Amino acid sequence: MCHILLVDMNSFYASVHQALNPSLQGKKVIVCGDPEKRHGIVLAASYPAKKMGVKTGMPNWEAKSLCPDGIFIRPQYKHYFNFSNRIVAIMRDFSPLVEPFSIDEAFVDLSGTEQLFGNSVAVAKSIKRRIKEEVGILCSVGVGPNKLVAKMAADLQKPDGLTVITKADVSKRLWPLPVKDLFGVGGRTEKKLHLLGIRTIGDLASYPVDFLKKKFGVVGQVLHMSANGIDYSPVDPHSLDTVKSIGNQLTLSRDYSGEDIKVAILDIVEKVSHRLRQGGYVGKTVSLTLRDAELHSHHWSCSFKERTDITEEIYRMAIRLFETHWSRNKRVRLVGVGVANVVRKQFEQLDIFSYTEKYRKLNHAVDEIRGRFGNLSIQRGSSLTEAGILNEKFS
Repeated sequence: MCHILLVDMNSFYASVHQALNPSLQGKKVIVCGDPEKRHGIVLAASYPAKKMGVKTGMPNWEAKSLCPDGIFIRPQYKHYFNFSNRIVAIMRDFSPLVEPFSIDEAFVDLSGTEQLFGNSVAVAKSIKRRIKEEVGILCSVGVGPNKLVAKMAADLQKPDGLTVITKADVSKRLWPLPVKDLFGVGGRTEKKLHLLGIRTIGDLASYPVDFLKKKFGVVGQVLHMSANGIDYSPVDPHSLDTVKSIGNQLTLSRDYSGEDIKVAILDIVEKVSHRLRQGGYVGKTVSLTLRDAELHSHHWSCSFKERTDITEEIYRMAIRLFETHWSRNKRVRLVGVGVANVVRKQFEQLDIFSYTEKYRKLNHAVDEIRGRFGNLSIQRGSSLTEAGILNEKFS
């Protein structure tokens, strides 16, 4: 039985601007960062702009070269959150089990609602109609027996699509697709699967699961199940009630290398650790993301023995990752730092014989000053150097 929907807004950011300004309907709308700076990248493009080759993540200059008559608009996140909340409210009229998956996607579990609203396809059509009439944007809906299949079904027909994939349809509809189209398979995993001769989702579905488990661990079993359309994860309306990770990333104003990258990492760690303490959280796993000048992204992570919210400890871990995995002379365009495995802080373990307590007091003092006088009221000396990034904007 297909009772799970995935509702996916089409070109969401661009569609919001078109809904707010009807004169933009049918035009080449491109939502992007400041075109005067290197961190100006495309966040969303309307379908007429996409037909010109404009893609999400593309630098502004490249989008302009492909679409010189495009209408470039800076993002306005307050409108996106407002529209997203209105859309989720419509879905909740049909079921209490609605799980926002991102700002422009949400799952709906329609189990037990048939007597009220009809079958899943009828509800999908009603949701599409109401979003179009009440919010003014289009969406694609995937209908499936579980979240995985519903997600993949929604991706098959855009814009304004409605696709149903039953359990029996998986082999016919999904197996012929390239393995990179399977939800959860990124570029790195795709390359590893290609080395095994796995090119399609069907190849993965028929591959010996024991070998996949030896090669990828538990992820191998999950990949095999996914390729066969198996997913037991429930639609959880409380999935966003707790913070799982906190992070920031920054596209730099120029390509950095060596010590300059460490300055950028420190500035980002300052912001991430401040958000941890502000929310009353501590985290266990630090991740570092670097994107090189050729726009290839690299990601590493490492965990503490004990969770922390201390800036200096998080910075040391991030620098350890950087020095272990990155060539000193290799240039960087984007830096990201995250802290995962986050939980609410229950108490503070005092240790008078280490620098931890000194750092903790220092962090709290800096937080208090910034809280009273603003984020720029107190800065580290390194942030004031030529490599400092005080005036950059986070992407």
